[in-house]
Amino acid sequence: MSEGAPGFSTLAIHAGAQPDPATGARATPIYQTTSFVFDDVDHAASLFGLQAFGNIYTRITNPTTAVLEERVAALEGGTAALATASGHSAQLLAFHALMQPGDNIVAAKKLYGGSINQLNHSFKSFGWDVKWAEADDLSAFESAIDESTKAIFIESVANPGGVVMDIAGISAIAKAKRIPLIVDNTMASPYLCRPIEHGADIVLHSLTKFMGGHGNSMGGIIVDGGSFDWSADDRYPLLSQPRPEYQGMVLHETFGNFAFAIACRVLGLRDLGPAISPFNAFMILNGIETLPLRMQKHCDNALKVAQHLSSHPKVSWVSYAALPDDKHHAMQQKYCPKGGGAVFTFGLKGGYDAGVGLVSNVQLFSHLANIGDTRSLIIHPASTTHRQLSDAQKTAAGAGPDVVRLSIGIEDAEDIIADLDQALAQV
Repeated sequence: MSEGAPGFSTLAIHAGAQPDPATGARATPIYQTTSFVFDDVDHAASLFGLQAFGNIYTRITNPTTAVLEERVAALEGGTAALATASGHSAQLLAFHALMQPGDNIVAAKKLYGGSINQLNHSFKSFGWDVKWAEADDLSAFESAIDESTKAIFIESVANPGGVVMDIAGISAIAKAKRIPLIVDNTMASPYLCRPIEHGADIVLHSLTKFMGGHGNSMGGIIVDGGSFDWSADDRYPLLSQPRPEYQGMVLHETFGNFAFAIACRVLGLRDLGPAISPFNAFMILNGIETLPLRMQKHCDNALKVAQHLSSHPKVSWVSYAALPDDKHHAMQQKYCPKGGGAVFTFGLKGGYDAGVGLVSNVQLFSHLANIGDTRSLIIHPASTTHRQLSDAQKTAAGAGPDVVRLSIGIEDAEDIIADLDQALAQV
C-alpha cells in the first residue's frame, strides 16, 4: 500500500478489516453470537461503565458489525459510525440523541416518502415536530428555524426526484444557528458525494440500497462527522450533561469528536434495540467492496436511459441532474461530479393510468419498492411508496400522479432501453 492516504476503492475493500487473528481467514468472519465472555469481573465492569471498548452483547457491539462501521466511516470521512437494522432505524437513533419533547426538525420537502411519513406521524409520538422547507430555497430553511429546532435534515440526492441539494449552502445556515446538519446520503453513496466535506455534521444511509447493492440485506448506518461542538450550550443534554446511567459521565467530554456515535449506541441502540444482524453486516461488507465499480456503471447506464427517454413521444419530462439542461445540473457537477446516480424520475403524458400501465408491462425491470440493486427497478410512487401522502404532499415530494421512478441497474444499457420501449408501446 502507498505511503499516502488510501484511495476510495482501496478503502472499500480494506478499511476496518484484517485477517482473522484466530484462523487467518481473509474475509471478515460472521460472528453469529449473542454475547461475549468477559476476561474477569473487572473487565466486565469496565465494559459496562464505558471505561473500555469491547464486546458485551450483539445488540450493542459485534466484531463483524464493527468492521462495517469502520469501513463506512472511512469512506464518508467521518470519525465513527453505528450500524443499525435499517435506514429508518438509523434516522430514529440519530434524532433520539438530539431531540426532546417539543423540539422540531427542519426538513427538505424533497425526501423519500417513508421519511416524510416518519417525520409527519411516527415521530410525533415522541413529541417531535417537523417544519418543512422548499428544497431549492435556502431562505426557506433559515426562516423555518426557531429556538426549538435541533437539526436540519436533507438528502444529498433526493428520492425520488434526483434533486441534488446545496449541502454547503444549507450547512452555512445550520452553522450560523448552531444546529447540526444531517444528510441522508443513500442515493449518492460516498462514491458520488461525501457530505461531510461540504459541511454536514452527521451522515445517514440505508445500507440496504447502494452500499449493499444486491437487494439481499437490510441495514442502516449513522456516521459521525466529528466536527459539531455539543458542549457549546445545553441544547443537546444527552451529549453535554452528566448521564446518570453512566455514573455522571459527560459523553462529549469523554469521547470528544466521536461522542455522537457513542451516544447513539449507548443511549439509543442499547435501549431501543434496532441492531443489525451479523449476517447482514457481512453481506453488506461484501457489497461495499464493489461499490465504486457498480456506482459508475449505474451512472453511465442511467445517463443513457435518461437521454433516450427525453426524446420519447410518450414522455413529457425527465428529471435527472446529469442531463445538461436539467435545472440541478450545476449542483450535480459541484457535489456529484462522477455522475448523477442511478435513480431518476420522468413524467408520462398519460398521467396516473399510464404510470400503472408502464409498471405492469415491463419484463427486465422489477416492479418493487427498493432502489440501489444491481437489477433495474421501477415503481409508480403515487400508487405505492408515496400512497399515504395527500396529493399536494405527493407533488411537493416529486411523486405526482404522472411520475415513474427508475433505479437503473448494471445490465447492458441497450437491454434496459429496449424493455422500457416495449412497455411504453403498450401504454
